[in-house]
Amino acid sequence: MTFLTATSFAQSGNQAKSNKNMRIVFVVSNQVKSETTGYPIGFWLSELAQPFYEFQEVGYEVTIASPDGGKIIFDSWSDPESPNARELDLISTGFKHHPKTVALMENTVKLDEIKAENFDGIFVVGGLGPMQTFYNNEKLHKLFAQFYQAGKASATICHGSSILLKTKLSDGKLLAEGKKWTGFCNAEEDIVDKTAKKKMQPFRIEDEAKKLNTNYVTGKNPYSSFAVADGNLISGQQGSSGAETAKLVINYLKR
Repeated sequence: MTFLTATSFAQSGNQAKSNKNMRIVFVVSNQVKSETTGYPIGFWLSELAQPFYEFQEVGYEVTIASPDGGKIIFDSWSDPESPNARELDLISTGFKHHPKTVALMENTVKLDEIKAENFDGIFVVGGLGPMQTFYNNEKLHKLFAQFYQAGKASATICHGSSILLKTKLSDGKLLAEGKKWTGFCNAEEDIVDKTAKKKMQPFRIEDEAKKLNTNYVTGKNPYSSFAVADGNLISGQQGSSGAETAKLVINYLKR
């Protein structure tokens, strides 16, 4: 795994000129207070850092947006330098400290300012916050549907996939109807709740997905990398899936 240094940023910014400045917008949760635990919750760092790195490597231009704009704060559980970190994640560690990405996290673009026609793809990041900040966010749902209906890469990951439970197309049909997609699963929620010794989320994506006419799928093992593409709808299961999800976006845009 490559450490995200100033040199690697400079090198990646000069690569893949043939991509003609493909533009991706990340949508990331602002920090809020959890309705179920009272904890401060936001976004999952690896779900932003690893896709960001993949897009930089192929020369894409990247914008980070959030519902309120301004500062975003990653969930403490996603800190790669925490003693409780599940794996050595040098890309997220570099992202956390690099002056360029620190500045981006301090000053995100307000979601209202994002127009689908200005980008080639959208990537909705998960974490603990999106179940509150994205699930009922009609502006985000509408924007995501605009990307999807324009044939642009439309990606979600982890709890960011909660928007697929509600996002509708212009004809009123659920975007994910009949589509293959994934997001944080019940087995992973069980592990989180057991670790926290309390219920962390107000509902579960997998439970709600089973009530709908969609093809919700999961990987074989909790927390293993898993991502799927159904046309231009692309989704990743959780934080371990960031790079794989980004690569599906890149493969779609290459076509």
